[in-house]
Amino acid sequence: MKDFNFYAPTEVVFGEHSEEQVAQLVKKYGGTKVLVHYGGQSAVRSGLLDKICGLLSEGGIDYVKLGGVVPNPRLSLAKEGIELCRKENIDFILAIGGGSVIDSSKCIAYGVCLDGDVWDVYIGKATPEKMLPVACVLTIPAAGSEMSEASVITNEDGDVKLGYSNNISRPKFAIMNPKRTYTLPPYQTAAGVTDIMMHTMERYFNTECDMTLQDEIAEALMRTMKESVFEVLKNPEDYRSRAQIMWGGSLAHNDVTGNRGIGDWSTHQLEHELSGMFDVTHGAGLAAIWPSWARYVMHENLSRFVRFAVNVMGVPNDFTDPEGTALRGIEAMERFYHAIGMPINIKELIGRDITDDEITEMTRKCSRDYKRVCGQFKPLAAADMEAIYKMARG
Repeated sequence: MKDFNFYAPTEVVFGEHSEEQVAQLVKKYGGTKVLVHYGGQSAVRSGLLDKICGLLSEGGIDYVKLGGVVPNPRLSLAKEGIELCRKENIDFILAIGGGSVIDSSKCIAYGVCLDGDVWDVYIGKATPEKMLPVACVLTIPAAGSEMSEASVITNEDGDVKLGYSNNISRPKFAIMNPKRTYTLPPYQTAAGVTDIMMHTMERYFNTECDMTLQDEIAEALMRTMKESVFEVLKNPEDYRSRAQIMWGGSLAHNDVTGNRGIGDWSTHQLEHELSGMFDVTHGAGLAAIWPSWARYVMHENLSRFVRFAVNVMGVPNDFTDPEGTALRGIEAMERFYHAIGMPINIKELIGRDITDDEITEMTRKCSRDYKRVCGQFKPLAAADMEAIYKMARG
């Protein structure tokens, strides 16, 4: 078994009345004046924003609100939040929403304590040593940011989407009430499950295949997500299945299914350029890229794809034809994506043919001007990235 560090300090408060504890939790982790950060109108229409703010007031906690977070959260809003926090002497950030809101909150929290431009953190020019504490009331299970060390932000200047990971950004607490996910649209539910599964798959497809227990946990999580998503698409108020998905999203990205440091993450890196250029839903972009990545790299470790096909996708193992078994597993994944309304190529994702120039530009950005290699299962140079984008064009 490869040496590893496991660090998951976030306190999880899970259940249908969990948000009632928000004021006590903020106080527990030192908050006295809070930035309540949220997205569009969903938090307002559902009454959750008013409820959380009311509970903070009842608990004697002052707060300031900042809404407007969109999918693929924008750097410009984060910078607005940084200035607001400094002006109002904010000492704690509470995100109400999904991964985009949590990621925006992390970016703000870095920036408030940074002497310089917060974008420097994401481009590798600055390493933050401290940040404001962040916590969340989760409403969209998908990104796993509620327990992870990662955040992703989009700089509108150049449509560049970059991620940054630092253990100091793991939220202090995460409040999770599955009932708050009942109103998620089917597409968003499916995209969220795709993201959850991909967080596990990025760790699962690696070259360190001696972690039997983690493999078993990962396979069980992926099977559970597959089963649960069909149940909630049939019945959006299926509490049991919504709960499986919500908790699965956290477990998929807090490293319990596999150490992030030995995972692949190429599909995420390739997809970030799709999100940056076309502003698409992240989970849907992952579904559009993964089948082509899988076919491109599978011969690096065919047995891993055979195991995935058999143990996750339920494909019969033809011991005389491992390549065929592996391919049937990829095809089964494509059928699953279509069954839940996800695309399996870029044309289905954006609704038109992608141009050669657009592929060239995404390749340039993903390879950091042809200087970066990404991935661990099969390290991808710029030529590999371009080949996968072309395979995925549809």
